[in-house]
Amino acid sequence: MNKLNKNEIRFKCQGSSNCCVSRGSYGFVYLSNIDLKRLSKYFNISKETFKKKYCNFTDGYLSLKEFKKNGDCQFLKRKRCSVYKARPIQCRTWPFWKENMNAKKWNKNIMSFCPGVGKGRKISKIQINKKIKMDIINEQNIIKL
Repeated sequence: MNKLNKNEIRFKCQGSSNCCVSRGSYGFVYLSNIDLKRLSKYFNISKETFKKKYCNFTDGYLSLKEFKKNGDCQFLKRKRCSVYKARPIQCRTWPFWKENMNAKKWNKNIMSFCPGVGKGRKISKIQINKKIKMDIINEQNIIKL
C-alpha cells in the first residue's frame, strides 16, 4: 500500500521553477565531477574558477552557492534556468529521486509542490528507474571537501 505505482506517473515540467528554490530538505544543489566539468565548460572557465565563483562546501560537499535571500537558485533568471543545457544531474533527475518514490512522500510533498506531476505523458517504469539510478550514482560522486 505504501508503494508508489511507478507505472502510472505522468510528468511534464510546467516551468514553475518551484524546484529551483530552496525549501526544507531540498535546500542545496550538490555537484559531482560531471556537473562541475559540464558547468565550467558552459561558462568557458576552469573548474577551479567555477568553484571559487559559484560554489561553496556545505556539510563537507561541493554545492552551488545560495546568494539570494529568497532561496532562488543563482542561475534562475525570470523563472527559467539560465544554465538549462548544463544543469546539474540533481536537477535533471527531479522529481525522480529514490527518497521521493514512496506514496506518502509523493502524495504529500511532491504532488503539491510540483505542478508537472500528473501532466503530460506517462513516464515508464524503465525511464523512472533510469533517472533514480542516475541520481544514486551521481550522489555517490558528489565532490567532498
